[in-house]
Amino acid sequence: MIMVRAKFTVVEKTETADASFSVRLTPVINGSEENKSFYKWTPGGQIQLSTINKDAAEQLQPGKSYYVDFTKAED
Repeated sequence: MIMVRAKFTVVEKTETADASFSVRLTPVINGSEENKSFYKWTPGGQIQLSTINKDAAEQLQPGKSYYVDFTKAED
């Protein structure tokens, strides 16, 4: 099974009045040589996540980068 790996940075995290969280990530574009390599293959886009799980939201910190792995799921 083929996996696709991307590297994204949290650019925005907000908490709403109903205690849910919204997190926006964009692909890395520069900085390290690794980031430049990821940018070569993932030049644009964004991921928008919403959660009511505070523990999960606390793991995603603005300005920090995260690997995102895409693996085909069985239907």
